Amino acid sequence: MNAPHGGILKDLVARDAPIRAELMAEAKMLQDIVLTERQLCDLELIMNGGFSPLEGFMNEADYKGVVDTLRLADGAVFGIPITLDVSQEDITAKSIVPGTRITLRDPRDDVALAIITVDDVYQPDRVKEAIQVFGADDPAHPAVAYLRSKVKDYYVGGKVQAIQPPTHFDYVALRYTPAELRAHFHKVAWRKVVAFQTRNPMHRAHRELTVRAARQHQANVLVHPVVGLTKPGDVDHYTRVRVYEAIMAKYPNGMGHLALLPLAMRMAGPREAVWHAIIRKNFGATHFIVGRDHAGPGKNSQGKDFYGPYDAQDLVTKYKDELHIEMVPFQMMTYLPSSDEYQPVDEVPKGVQTLDISGTELRKRLKTGAPIPDWFSYDAVVKTLRESYPPRTKQGFVLCLTGLHNSGKDMIAKALQVTLNQQGGRSVSVLLGDGVRPELDGLYSKTPEERSKDIQRMAFVSAELARAGAAVITAPSTGKEAARGALKETVLQSAGPGGNFFTIYVSTPLEQCEGSDRSGLFAAARRGELKGVTGIDEMFEAPARADLTVNLAEESVSEAVTSIILLLETNALL
Repeated sequence: MNAPHGGILKDLVARDAPIRAELMAEAKMLQDIVLTERQLCDLELIMNGGFSPLEGFMNEADYKGVVDTLRLADGAVFGIPITLDVSQEDITAKSIVPGTRITLRDPRDDVALAIITVDDVYQPDRVKEAIQVFGADDPAHPAVAYLRSKVKDYYVGGKVQAIQPPTHFDYVALRYTPAELRAHFHKVAWRKVVAFQTRNPMHRAHRELTVRAARQHQANVLVHPVVGLTKPGDVDHYTRVRVYEAIMAKYPNGMGHLALLPLAMRMAGPREAVWHAIIRKNFGATHFIVGRDHAGPGKNSQGKDFYGPYDAQDLVTKYKDELHIEMVPFQMMTYLPSSDEYQPVDEVPKGVQTLDISGTELRKRLKTGAPIPDWFSYDAVVKTLRESYPPRTKQGFVLCLTGLHNSGKDMIAKALQVTLNQQGGRSVSVLLGDGVRPELDGLYSKTPEERSKDIQRMAFVSAELARAGAAVITAPSTGKEAARGALKETVLQSAGPGGNFFTIYVSTPLEQCEGSDRSGLFAAARRGELKGVTGIDEMFEAPARADLTVNLAEESVSEAVTSIILLLETNALL
């Protein structure tokens, strides 16, 4: 069986089991950090050895080495920086300095999972990190957007002691630690294992590809999908796991095994492929399939791919002598209707008809209810996907109206609510201002931090309502593009098939907004009685990519509502 990266599996849960009671008692006495979802995924794989040779979050020397050269301070290859970010407020309030011991808690239930002993506290160059790790400081990359909007200003490095792993309540039987999966391979006498990484549903081409790889290398197949954070807009992991379970029955008896990986992906292309190879090596695999544009995030801000199609394969090949896991290049498979089989595209004779359906086309067919041919997927897989993709007219959506105070966005929102209620078919919710219940408190009596948290709550509620099939109309008062972007990201990432998000820019000019403002808000701001009023103290940042722009200086509320209804009809949501 393949040795772990660095030679020793760093199973911190097993290592620290004898002192678990002492650690639990100590954890109650320490300051604590409640982890983010990404940090939780990272900690789980640190503690179970999936990130071997790491024994904690990277200190500054390891972080700089990985960012600059893909190497830890001791010279070991590692593709992605694994960091614990904290705010200046936390550093001050919790007295975080080298030597401090801090409890790390699960964000879901506040359970103490580990104790970190701080090596150092350092401020990273996040622009450099974006360029070096992801290839560009471009917010079109989901990890760069995350780095800009969610990562705090300082990193805390240090080794951890494990109290207990995070508790999972879904698909427990399919969640293996590296030690457990290695024991399983030993039990069933698998000597060579080809690991397949995926964050998408699997279809016939994926089955054919993995079976072909296994037969070529006289190996078995580990289907090892990611069930942590993936790319915003991906199919939720509950649906995907049901698909994986259905497709495992299509493998030759005894060839394949399914195990879930609680990884938070970064979509870092070539570096991610190196990282994935290390992780699969730690889980006992001897071979790893690296695909075309492996872990690529799609298009950059200029409409070009972030990475070349074979950059990932090239980088893994560069480090193959140190990774000690054999790369199996992903061969794009295409369907040949004449022989009812899949073949690698480079082996198809010239002139032979081929058929393919892209991931984009598949998602379109699922959303619109269009047929999915049996040559592309299996009936059981399509049935599972359709259960999670209601007809387009039953899917939820979020309309985000943005503009200056008194631009008319609130009037449009209320008029839209009436119009959509008249049409029926969905519940309709309207969220005005920055809060879920804005009438309970005045907007400008709150601090910027409180307003930011209110918008986060609005985003969460919007996503949950849209997931349930509701029409959600939001009109946040913020003039910040970043705040609206965070709201959109939450909906796209969390609303499942209801992740249909539209930005409506109500561009009514300041002069008209101010001239007809009966509330006196602008006048109070001019007199200096109110601070932070957008348009007076702060510049309104117009959305860079609005789906629709309306202007109540030039059109009526009814005309604006009609334009929005037509937008929804064009997108087949009505």
